Parts: sequence; C-alpha cells; structure tokens
Amino acid sequence: MVNFTDESLKSLLIKMYFNEKHLSSGTGFLIRSNSGPVLITNRHNVTGRHNETGECLSKTKAVPNRIAISHHKKRELGSVTVKSEELYQNEEPLWIEHPGLGSKVDLVALKLTNLKDVEIHAYSLDAGSHMDIGVSDIVSVIGFPFGLQVGSNAAIWATGFVASEPAINYKNLPLFLVDCRTREGQSGSAVVAYRKAGSLVVGNGGAGIYPGSSTKLLGIYSGRINRESDLGMVWKTSAIIELVESIPV
Repeated sequence: MVNFTDESLKSLLIKMYFNEKHLSSGTGFLIRSNSGPVLITNRHNVTGRHNETGECLSKTKAVPNRIAISHHKKRELGSVTVKSEELYQNEEPLWIEHPGLGSKVDLVALKLTNLKDVEIHAYSLDAGSHMDIGVSDIVSVIGFPFGLQVGSNAAIWATGFVASEPAINYKNLPLFLVDCRTREGQSGSAVVAYRKAGSLVVGNGGAGIYPGSSTKLLGIYSGRINRESDLGMVWKTSAIIELVESIPV
C-alpha cells in the first residue's frame, strides 16, 4: 500500500490561458461552500495583473480568460482529469472577491461548473482548531513551483517558519509573513501547519497528545514581498472564511 499525506492531493495545479495561449501556471485548492466546491486561488492568477500595481504579468501583455484545473480523477488515485473553467461571462468576471476589502485582498473564489469524474479533496476551514501556531513555528507552502509536480498530480512541499505575529495584521490587511524559499507557480498555495502523531502545542500554550496527524490551514500564499527576499505573504484563513461565507447559493 502506498502511504501519502492527504494535503499533497489538496493543492491543485492550475494553468491560465487566453483562448488557447498558455500564459502562466499557479496553484489553487478546493473549499466546500454552501453553493458547492469552489476553487480558492490568488486574484492575480485570474486577472493576470499584479494585485497592487495592475501591471500585466505576462510578457505577451495578454490576460487570462479561462483556467485549466488539474483535478484528481474519481476512483482512480494517481490519474488526472483536466477541466477548463471560464473566467468571464458577458465580459463580467465570474470569480468572487472578498466581501469587505474587494480587490485589496489577493484572494478569490471561483465556482466550479465542470466536475464530472472529479474526486474532491477539499480543505476544512475549521480543522486543526486545537492547534496553537505562533511566530517561529514550522509551516509548509504546498503547491507547484515552476509548474512542477510529483507523479501525476501531487504537490510539492516548501517548508519554512512563521515570520510575523499571526495575530497582528501586516500592512493593516489580513496578512502574515512566512520565511520560506518559494518561486513562481506557488502563488495560490495552501499554507498549513502539519504535525505528525505525538505531542503538539494547543490553545493557551498547553500541550496535547494526538494519535494521528493534525493539519491546520493557515491561509493562502500570494508571493514574496520582493524578489530579493524569502519573506512571503499569506492571506489568513479568516479572510478565506469571510469570502466563502459571502458566496451566494
């Protein structure tokens, strides 16, 4: 029997296209909402523009109008089924932005319309609530650097440390920093605290013994603060929850 960690399957390789022209690759993951499974990824992945400056990210100056998602094929572990989702309808974006902060948050949800033969591996937004994660704790960014994957569709884990106090917002936005070596293609990656069976720190600084592994989704990775630094920005799970709860049924 092959042993693997579920989180390696939860991040999905995404590729952005203008018609048939491939523009870029990135990462996303699924969350179950009241309207069904949605793809969570960075806003700059779907707009094709830098989220602060608006600068076009592709050398071709094109922006995507569809996204191809490498899903896991139902009942065939290790097999991939690629599904295309449109990004616009009647020239209006189909993605959903944060209900309060809108485009200031580099985070969107996209309702999925093409899920035939797709096996859903979704994150739970309340899993790991017993875990207490603070500055200097080990975290992992799970995604697809340079579009690379393991096997047919398993993600790559880049591991680093929490670099800023999670309770304090960076830039007065629901952000915290991680110190982790990341590269292109990891935008939209799930950022998690993953601990194997054993003791771990729980709320109020206590400790607990758990027989199985524990995972806490901390947020979504959106890139380094600049090209010279390994400090990266993570939009907090609280922002993801606010976004998902705002999605109309």
